[in-house]
Amino acid sequence: METRGLAWRDRGLAVLAGLAAALAHPPFGLLPGLLGYGLILWLLDRAAENPRPLRSAFLRGWLAGLAYFAVSTWWIAEAFFVDAANQGWMAPFAVTFMAAGLALFWGAAGVLYRLLKPRGVTRVLVFAGALALFEWLRGHVFTGFPWNLPGETWRAGSAPSQFASVVGAYGLTWITVAIAATVGLAPRRGRSELAAYGVAVAALLGLYGYGALRGEAASIKDDAPVVRIVQADVKQVDKYNQRVFEDIVHRYVALTARPPAKGQPVPQIIIWPEGAIPAAVNDYLAPGTWTRQAIQDALRPGQVLMLGAYRVEGGLDKPVYYNTFLVLRRTADGLELLSTYDKHRLVPFGEYLPAEGLLTAIGFKTLTHIGEGFSAGPKPRAIIPAGLPALQPLICYESLFPGFTREGIAAGGVRPAAIVNVSNDAWYGFTSGPLQNLNISSYRAIEEGVPMLRSTPTGVSAVVDSLGRIRVGERLELGVSGIIDARLPAVGRITTYSRLGDAALWLFLLISSLFGAWPSVASLLKRPDYPASGGA
Repeated sequence: METRGLAWRDRGLAVLAGLAAALAHPPFGLLPGLLGYGLILWLLDRAAENPRPLRSAFLRGWLAGLAYFAVSTWWIAEAFFVDAANQGWMAPFAVTFMAAGLALFWGAAGVLYRLLKPRGVTRVLVFAGALALFEWLRGHVFTGFPWNLPGETWRAGSAPSQFASVVGAYGLTWITVAIAATVGLAPRRGRSELAAYGVAVAALLGLYGYGALRGEAASIKDDAPVVRIVQADVKQVDKYNQRVFEDIVHRYVALTARPPAKGQPVPQIIIWPEGAIPAAVNDYLAPGTWTRQAIQDALRPGQVLMLGAYRVEGGLDKPVYYNTFLVLRRTADGLELLSTYDKHRLVPFGEYLPAEGLLTAIGFKTLTHIGEGFSAGPKPRAIIPAGLPALQPLICYESLFPGFTREGIAAGGVRPAAIVNVSNDAWYGFTSGPLQNLNISSYRAIEEGVPMLRSTPTGVSAVVDSLGRIRVGERLELGVSGIIDARLPAVGRITTYSRLGDAALWLFLLISSLFGAWPSVASLLKRPDYPASGGA
């Protein structure tokens, strides 16, 4: 029987376990924190000693998740301080509710694990399956929010991260948790436990070995397009100050028009981030405006400009807003629109308000300051602007989702030459958020074997190759104004994940469920009233 004192101690350990697991993620990178998953497993096993084991398992999983998500998502508070007078009061509630709500998935995983009553060393696989299942659900329920999946603990581009090209971030979550949770089998040192430790070490070495074999430098062809990524270091709060509007425009056009380094070719493609110019694109690109003329003059004939912007459709009485990715070409006659892509996955509370009537009544607002929020565009698919290779735009939030680009390939039948990720990380200031977003986004390049071009207003902007790696000089840090001129890295081979999607995850979950169900089946077979064979 678990005493009250031990129960409180275990709750404290659950918080510690969640903190450790969160700190294993970049930018902290304290990989020993992965052992927190082993501590969670041990605590869930101890929950069986509680008079109410399911309640205890839920609370321990929830407390671990609360700590994990508090560390992982605290940066969202920064977004509310952009308009501190009207929205600052919401910051502590937003962080608390976000962490507490996401932690429900970990609490539910603890209940599932305890319901299955696994035995022996296979407890590790059952625990990994329960947590991986609910992490998948976290990425899909409502709009989903798959931020900092356990499988994305490894720095993108590192050897272990390469296995995402086979199993995706969700599959790598199962593997990562299974390896790390093995320490939860201690302190027992029987043959089974020793064998489990050996398998875990072998699996970890296998991740590093596979990454080493796959980790050849991605090739770059001499005739590949030269891309310029522009980062003007425009703070989010400045975008609501009309007095600096002209300065913002001039920052972008000056960086766009900057001559290339001596001996380097002129960029063919220019990329601006999401929300680069704080106005509707219908307005600042309207014919005859000084802003359109300034942008046009900054481009050389034939150059292509890609940018994120919001656009308005419909009449003044009922406008509809879209978060849009545009592709423009400078021609002899001016600017020609080549392609558009409207963001499909919108940020809840940021770009639209769930349960809008209720939340508006109690004072919650969206963060966008744009009408009543955005409308979603159609499902993803690659765009093929005239004279350019196929591209898959990912606007900010969309880059969190494993398989998003794969959906676009399936819908359009075209494999892109690059993922273009425009994001507005200026909302999150000098916090861990933009650094984590870069790491998470880079997993999309690994999963698909497709390079990524990433542009943000305040950092971190980068050119990411098909292995999730960033070469020296092809990254702009937080708070830096500048450009990246680089040739587009080559597309890698079609990955297993690109072909099969999350099939590996479902195979892993099947393995976990079989081990989870076996104790119950074995107990049933041992019942004296259970027929050994045949008839009644």
